[in-house]
Amino acid sequence: MSLRFIWPQYWPTWFALALMRWLARRDEQSLLAFGQRLGDVARWLPLPQKRVVRRNLELALPELDVAAREQLLRAHFREAGVTLVETAVTWFADDQRLRSLAEISGLEHFDAARAEGKGVIVLAAHFTTLEIGARFLTATREVHAVYKPSSNALLSELFKRYRGPCAASMIPSDDIRGMIRVLKQGGAVWYAPDQAYRGKSAERVEFFGHPVATNTATTRLAKMTGARVLPYFVERLPGALRYRVRIGAPLEDFPGESSLKDARRHHALIEAEVRRNPAQYLWLHKRFKDIPGGELDYYRRR
Repeated sequence: MSLRFIWPQYWPTWFALALMRWLARRDEQSLLAFGQRLGDVARWLPLPQKRVVRRNLELALPELDVAAREQLLRAHFREAGVTLVETAVTWFADDQRLRSLAEISGLEHFDAARAEGKGVIVLAAHFTTLEIGARFLTATREVHAVYKPSSNALLSELFKRYRGPCAASMIPSDDIRGMIRVLKQGGAVWYAPDQAYRGKSAERVEFFGHPVATNTATTRLAKMTGARVLPYFVERLPGALRYRVRIGAPLEDFPGESSLKDARRHHALIEAEVRRNPAQYLWLHKRFKDIPGGELDYYRRR
């Protein structure tokens, strides 16, 4: 590693890495309790993310009253706290331990698509189980994982060092050519394109009834490679650090007549999962952003 990583600006990252190594040796019940307490502490801090969560819940779930949304905010911070500790397991546990934590259904869909010689896009979404969810799949099958490089150079280096060997390869999210190459060769790519995307090809697509900046590259990938597109959702179960993983059947007639309609189909799948399990979606992220130059500002202070 570069000597620049000894600079003070990277010390918090090194401390977090040491803490993760320590956490990875703890049992699952202790990890769950620690993560929930961590989320409780974070909720009491004067963090700007609390305003983001409140606004997201107000936009996505207006049928809930203020008290219900506040209760959901408390639950979400607990789930987010668990995300931090389960990342330690994601990075430092072996495949056998990972597989013991998850009930996986739908592998037959994945295997059937691979048997056809077609590429497979495992279409995920940004729930709080995102990191460990990707790891469950790479611990079970040969899959190339798409990731978004961090602005923290040390964190990006650590991510490649500890997550890279667990996947067939790590593909930066802006490397469309790399994804196409893998898919044309009949490989599988884990892909979660549902965060606010404001690049040059961003389009407005409804999400919980609001037009938001959306990445529609899934259609392009499927059209250019003939890949099958399989929905992928991971749920953290109550009471223990255990998970339910669901791989859906290939989406029919995908790609469809337009990238907008394809993206809306993905959003509809996410919305249904959120309504079933609202605390575990990543509400900390400003998902409701407009495309560049758009006049909509969902997060303007009122």
